[in-house]
Amino acid sequence: MIVARSARDVGFEPNTVVTVGTFDGVHAGHRSIIDEVIRQARANASRSVVVTFDPHPRTVVGRGPVQLLTTLSERLDLIGQHNVDAVLVLEFTYGFSRQTSREFYERYIIKGTGVREVIIGYDHMFGRNREAGTRELQQLGRELGFTTTIVDPVTIDGDVVNSSKIREMLLEGNVERTQRFLRRPYALEGTVIHGDGRGARIGFPTANVEVPSEEKLVPANGVYLVLVDVGSRKLYGMLNIGIRPTFNAGTQRVIEAHVFDFTDDIYGQRLQIQFLKRLRAEKKFGSVEALVQQLHHDRSESLKHISALQTK
Repeated sequence: MIVARSARDVGFEPNTVVTVGTFDGVHAGHRSIIDEVIRQARANASRSVVVTFDPHPRTVVGRGPVQLLTTLSERLDLIGQHNVDAVLVLEFTYGFSRQTSREFYERYIIKGTGVREVIIGYDHMFGRNREAGTRELQQLGRELGFTTTIVDPVTIDGDVVNSSKIREMLLEGNVERTQRFLRRPYALEGTVIHGDGRGARIGFPTANVEVPSEEKLVPANGVYLVLVDVGSRKLYGMLNIGIRPTFNAGTQRVIEAHVFDFTDDIYGQRLQIQFLKRLRAEKKFGSVEALVQQLHHDRSESLKHISALQTK
């Protein structure tokens, strides 16, 4: 898969199937759009191109930073799993946002990548002040010589899958339902940094994880069952997100992973953490002994869930 930062680097090819969107999360709805791009490209011996934006448009023209479900590198990795021929990442600036819908398509799609068909989601909006939608795009296609396919929304239990809904669920700690909307566990990456060593002293050594992007959404405070990529290994563990109220009166959130049956020194290493189940909310305990007792219970519940996963 080619990853380009300009249409020139993608190259002009009129026999191209294109989709355009931010695709934060690359969730089930996004996947249905990209899958349709691949189907149409293969059926017509066409090239497949995904056009996306960085940073997220709402950080530029919205009300401030967006909590991202995927960093750009994560997004590109997920899109690449669909065997797309090329991804064009366009820098989204305020000046870029002032283009009309027609100017954008003429400059980047018609004259840039080339196009025979555009495939977009039912809620696609584009151009200055989001002035145009699917109806306008269909009309533009008739004028400029490309066809337009609109992909229906994906629904789960009556809810339309979208990035905003997934963000809400993660901020509530509902990682199991999130997994259904994403069609994979929610994940974050971070680097192991030195902590205060308190976990080891109470029998539950932890790796303190620093997430490099402040925009990356970290789920609600609490204790989670997780799957941790450590080098070439995937290991289960428990993850705590919160302010450690039993020990602190502070407000700084920390992310601590206790990997089961694992004692290697991994300081400085990069981990990927997949969220499988929320075990409980964060709680302040009356004593260290009470906390340790709860951690043993959390581990027992985790092992039961792991056993259930492995027998499916």
